[in-house]
Order: sequence, then C-alpha cells, then structure tokens
Amino acid sequence: MKRVSNVTLRKRLVTVFLLAILVFAVIDIRLGYVQFVIGDQLMDKAKDSWSRDIPFEPERGDILDRNGEVLAENVSAPTVMVVPRQIENPEETAKKLSDVLNMDYEKALQHVTKQISIERIHPEGRKITEDIATEVRNLQLEGVYIAEDSKRHYPKGEYLSHVLGFSGIDNQGLMGLELYYDEQLSGEKGHLSFFSDAKGRRMPKIADVYTPPQDGYDLKLTVDDKVQTIIERELDNAEAKYNPDGAIAIAMDPDTGEIVAMSSRPTFHPENYQTVPQEVYNRNLPVWSTYEPGSTFKIITLASALEEDLVDLEDDHFHDSGSIKVDGATLRCWKRGGHGSQSYLEVVQNSCNPGFVNLGEKLGKEKLFSYIKDFGFGQKTGIDLQGEGTGILFKEENVGPVELATTAFGQGVSVTPIQQVAAVAAAVNGGYLYEPYIAKEWVDPATGEVVDQNEPQLKERVISEETSKEVRHALESVVAQGTGRGAYVEGYRVGGKTGTAQKVGPDGRYMTDNHIVSFIGFAPADDPELVVYLAIDNPKNTVQFGGVVAAPIVGNIMEDSLRALDVKPRKDGIEKKVQWPDNPMVEVPDLIGLEKKDLEEYMVNLSIETSGSGAYIVDQSPKAGAKVEQGAKIRLYLTEQEPKNKQNETKE
Repeated sequence: MKRVSNVTLRKRLVTVFLLAILVFAVIDIRLGYVQFVIGDQLMDKAKDSWSRDIPFEPERGDILDRNGEVLAENVSAPTVMVVPRQIENPEETAKKLSDVLNMDYEKALQHVTKQISIERIHPEGRKITEDIATEVRNLQLEGVYIAEDSKRHYPKGEYLSHVLGFSGIDNQGLMGLELYYDEQLSGEKGHLSFFSDAKGRRMPKIADVYTPPQDGYDLKLTVDDKVQTIIERELDNAEAKYNPDGAIAIAMDPDTGEIVAMSSRPTFHPENYQTVPQEVYNRNLPVWSTYEPGSTFKIITLASALEEDLVDLEDDHFHDSGSIKVDGATLRCWKRGGHGSQSYLEVVQNSCNPGFVNLGEKLGKEKLFSYIKDFGFGQKTGIDLQGEGTGILFKEENVGPVELATTAFGQGVSVTPIQQVAAVAAAVNGGYLYEPYIAKEWVDPATGEVVDQNEPQLKERVISEETSKEVRHALESVVAQGTGRGAYVEGYRVGGKTGTAQKVGPDGRYMTDNHIVSFIGFAPADDPELVVYLAIDNPKNTVQFGGVVAAPIVGNIMEDSLRALDVKPRKDGIEKKVQWPDNPMVEVPDLIGLEKKDLEEYMVNLSIETSGSGAYIVDQSPKAGAKVEQGAKIRLYLTEQEPKNKQNETKE
C-alpha cells in the first residue's frame, strides 16, 4: 500500500480547510444578507402570512370657503368586515347579517364563506348608519367586525355642486374639485392588525397593532360663501321667472384671478348625483360651455381700438343708419333705423353693431385677432377645474371682411364664460391678464397650519392703465346712460356691457326667438373689486335682450355682494339717465326730529311706513341723502318724547 507523503497530506488539508472557510464565508454572507439586508422584508412577509388587517379609512379633507365656512365634510358611516376563517357557524352568521343589513341570504353566505383572509360586505355593509352598526355589534358574531368609515356630506345641498363635485363609495373623488384635488384630499389608510394561526383562528396572547390613518388636507377655496349664496338665490329666481334652458354665473376678483362665486343651472345634489342625467352633473357650464358671446365681446374690440389710439370716444363720431354693408353683406343694428350721428362713447352706450364693425375695420384683421388671442381667447384659461373648453376662433387665413366685421361685435366666434370673465377683468383692472383659480390654500386639519397655497399667476400685460381707465369710464356710462341701465345700483359705481347672442341650431343656422342673453359687470367702476358675468339661455315669456333680462339680475348680485364684502357706498359716479319706463330717482330727505303731522308733504314722492308710537320721528331708513326710486318705501321710527335737537331748535 502506497504511503501518502506529508507534503501531499498537508496540501489536502489546506485545500479542505480553504474549502471549509469558503463554505462558511458563503453561509455567513448569506446569513448576513438575510439578517441585515432582507430581514425586515422577510419578517413582513412572515407577519403577513399570519396577520390580518382591518382597514381604517382616513378622513377626507374638508372643503371650506375662504372664511372657513364648511362646504364639504365627512360624517360617520361604519362598514361591516368579516374574517371567514373565524366563523364557526357560517349559515347562522349569514342569516343574522342578511336580516340586519337587509340583503339576500345567499349573498351573505357567499361573503362569510369566501376563501379570503378578510372580506368587506359590499355594498349592503358599506357606509351604514350608526343604528345599523349598533345592531351588528349587539349580535356579537365571531369573525364579524365594524370598521370605522365615513362618507361625504355636503351641508348646503345643491349649492356650488358643479364646482365641488362628489366622491364615490370608496371616498375617491369622481368629479369637480373632489376629483381634481383627490390626492391631497384623500390622505393615507390606517389599519388594525391582529394575528391568527394557520387555520385563521385569532391568537389571543399576541397584542393587536394599530396604525392610525393619515387624514387628508383641508382645502380652503377662494369662494366667498356670502357672494355664492347671493348668486345661488338670483339663479333660482331667474329659473323660476324665465324657465330658461340653462343659466350660469361667475364672480371673480379682477386683481388676482380668484373665483369668488360660480354656479349654473340645471343643478343637482352631490349626494344624489345618481338620480340625475350624466349631462347635468358632468358639465360645469361656466368652464365647459362654448357659445357666441354677442355684445359682451365688444369690450375686447373697444379696448383694442383704444390701445391702438384709433379713436377718441368723445371727439370722434360715427353715423349709424341702421345697417352697414361689408363685402356685399348687410349687417344691421339692433335698433331699426339706427342711432344716427353719435360719438364713439355713445356707440358703446348704445351697443351699436355698425359702430363696432367700423372699429374692427380700423383695427384690421391682424391687430384685432392679435388682441383677441392676447386676452386669452382660443385657449384654456388654466383654471383648476376639469373639463375646461377652449372656444373656437376663425383661422386668420380664413378671415375675410365679413368675418372681421362679425367678430368685432361678437358673432361668429365661440368663447367660454370663464374666458369672458378673465378677459374683461384684464380690460378693467389696468390691463393685467390673470389665470383664474379656485383653490386658495391647503390646511393641516390636526394643526391648522397652512401647508401650501396658490398665489395669483399673471399671464401678461395686455393693455395700458390709461386704456383700461377709458374702458372703465365707457362701460360705467353704459350702465348709467346706455343699454345696461338695468344693472345700475344707487350708491355704487357699476360698469358693464349687455350681450344678446343668437344660438346656432342643429342645421347650422341661427335659431329665431332663442338667444343667450348676458351681462358682464364690474364695481366699483374706478377701482374694480368684483367682476360678475351672468348668462341666461333662452328665457321664456320675455323680450330676449341682455339689458332686459340679465342686467337687472347682475344689478341685484352687485348691490348685495358689495355690501356683503363691506365695500362702502359712494355718490361720485355717473348719474343715471332716466328713460321711460324707468322711475325717476328722488333723494331721501332728513325727517329725524319732525312731527308725524308734518309728513304729508313728503308723501307725494315716497311711501311712508312707521314703527312704534308717538308724535316724533327719531330714526329713519334709508338715511337722509340716499337716492331711491319715486314711490319707494321709507320706514320711520316714532317716539312720544320730543328729540333733544328739536327742543333746542324751539328754544332758539
């Protein structure tokens, strides 16, 4: 037998030793990798195999107006969950659940016998009332749990519905701001974890682990609840009075682009959106709808002509015969026979189509369409709402003399209401075109701290301050002395422009006796704080003119909104020109201190109503100096005791 040499033996031992070291090194590396690199991951997988999670939904962030008024919130709505493996008598459990939840027994049985770690009873067990949840708890069924949940509640009903939108059964945003800002409003889910054996039975000696949900951020809007309420009221009144096919209203701060109010008709309740047609809740008309603007678009033509220094409103004149011929086409004024010779300021006051055709011709195709695009038409404004339209403009290469002429007075082009508001705001705020927005800031619901906020976004400067000042003056004169007198508000300087636009029918032709009547106004006229646009689609049983239907409604909105926003009344505006059938305005006299028997001479122009008893007047409403329509009611407050100032006058 051959002997192995010492050298060979040593080599073999070294080799074995090195291989052993290598094997142990691999094992150590693997153990280290498992322990330190993927240990947590493997532990999580192990826990997942024997743990069960009952989810806890986060609170969706509230939506508030700019002053903290709640517009969308959450109310408790528990959800029934079952762990099938913990249910020893599924038939009995299914029977009891089906009775309480008013669901089919076979369906309940499918839920409680499903081969799954945890099952949610859907939809009968979702978002149930507290009373039903209490009934389920009182059953004390093994493997049946009540998970804390909530559902969306809109405390003001149909108010601001198209803007707010709504969320689904899983608290996911489906429309409006609820969808647009779903990620910020949603938050992150939490859960309660308990541990079970391989058969799904709960392991009582291991403590449950609770991971709290992270609630979504509250969203504070630019909307002012007081102004929004006023607009909702006026749209309801218009709907009742005129039975229109539709109506929209927008109020915006012209110095920032903040949307102060927005609404439309028909409307819906966000919690009952399934009960109305999809075209009602899925179309936010103020940003979605496109139509010919009519005469409200003349503001853009006016601003462009003034910026180019093509006309002097006071000194230059235009003769309106009732029509104007353009390239063989006859374009008519709304007034049969025309307005005759008038200054261009009167052209604006009278909303004279031939006069604006003349301004369009002075500008020319390139300049007019350049300004139209600079004012934001033909493109989205960028407002933070879904479904915004772009409108339709003529392609410049297809614009001939007739297209230029009709565009100048707002026919043949298609715009959205929000484009109109942003453009007119720029025309009257000094020439600054802002991007409209409605989300003001995000607030941490736990701390109340503002975590993010939107700032006004200036797009560009469109016209100069001097031009804007001329536009404001011209449009104030429209309300005081022209076609917009219905929007005149005593004590406030209001400017604006009427609009009456024909609608295009399915056959591509203009419809008869079917118009969109509108008015866009702003106040105070010398330093606007609010721009309001209102459009009524096909009002019934009335003359379809913007000055007749829309202007008075905007006047009501302006008067109440300015007071709500604490804008002080003034008396330095353009005096209203009284025309038939307007009632002349009379100044309220100072009646405080007079005796009741001396009122007879004041009852010619005013209607007197008294409160209290006695012979002397101690207070009155409205105050002395206010202007009211002839025949308006004046309330006087009486007392038995003669006022001190009256006594002093007697002694002197």
